[in-house]
Amino acid sequence: MLATAVEFKEVFPRFKDREPHYDCCPSLEDWEKVEKVCSILEVFWTATHIISGSEYPTSNLFLNEVYKVKVLLDKNIQDENDFIRALVRKLKQKFDKYWGERNLLMAIAAILDPRCKIRVIEFCFPKIYAPYDAQANIAKVREALYDLYGEYVTMHYSSEGEKSMDNQVAGSSSGPDGYVEASSSGWSEFSDYLRMVEIVLPHKSNIGIYLEEGCYICDSNSDKFVALEWWKVNTLKYRMLSKTACDILAISISIVASKDTFSAGTRVIDAYRASLSPDTVQVLMYAGDWCRNIHGVKKNNKISFK
Repeated sequence: MLATAVEFKEVFPRFKDREPHYDCCPSLEDWEKVEKVCSILEVFWTATHIISGSEYPTSNLFLNEVYKVKVLLDKNIQDENDFIRALVRKLKQKFDKYWGERNLLMAIAAILDPRCKIRVIEFCFPKIYAPYDAQANIAKVREALYDLYGEYVTMHYSSEGEKSMDNQVAGSSSGPDGYVEASSSGWSEFSDYLRMVEIVLPHKSNIGIYLEEGCYICDSNSDKFVALEWWKVNTLKYRMLSKTACDILAISISIVASKDTFSAGTRVIDAYRASLSPDTVQVLMYAGDWCRNIHGVKKNNKISFK
């Protein structure tokens, strides 16, 4: 509403000249406040719509948008206008309170975006945190990333061990007439050797190789880049790390549309479906998303599937 009013600010004085009962015409000082407030809210509006997207992964986009908000608040905290300065001070107090503790998930998700990698926290953290906290937080995020990756490697080893035991049990059995199954053949032993050499050993340096390589440079259509698609293509190159990345990037920052955040209307479930179990509701929501994706239908299109 404020942005629309700014476009027609020349109309208000004319309306005042024609309408004698109009006595609340904004002054030049008021318009200056409105323009500054619009410039501040525009950054919040953009960040909200990017983060609350539902057709693409959003966890890897959160850190860069929050960084823009932090820079904006720091820039306007000493504004010459008392009204803007008081407004930004309240916003900054809430922002600093929220970021007093590191959000490891958001930082790790940003690193797992091949366009960002470790550079993203090296760039954003000095602007979000105090100078003496930035390097310490960078080190803790890096440590948490390696620990998380180590847990995935451990789970992989345990699952591979169970599979190996199952294969040994299956391979020891014989069929009728004394026929030995193929699992005990020479090819089976060679396959086990390949698993040891080609899969297990690279896992130890998989995360290091990813971070040492340069960031992925997008073309002009960078807005259409999907991190999960990149990991799908590079699964063979980063076998274990791709599993970690897919689990992290699949986490959405918000499942509520931005317009619903400030809406007092009904949410996903109406009063007639309030007795459904949470699992059933989740399945129905997943099915709806899958149907829309298969048929290329957006959520705001009122098309029913029969």
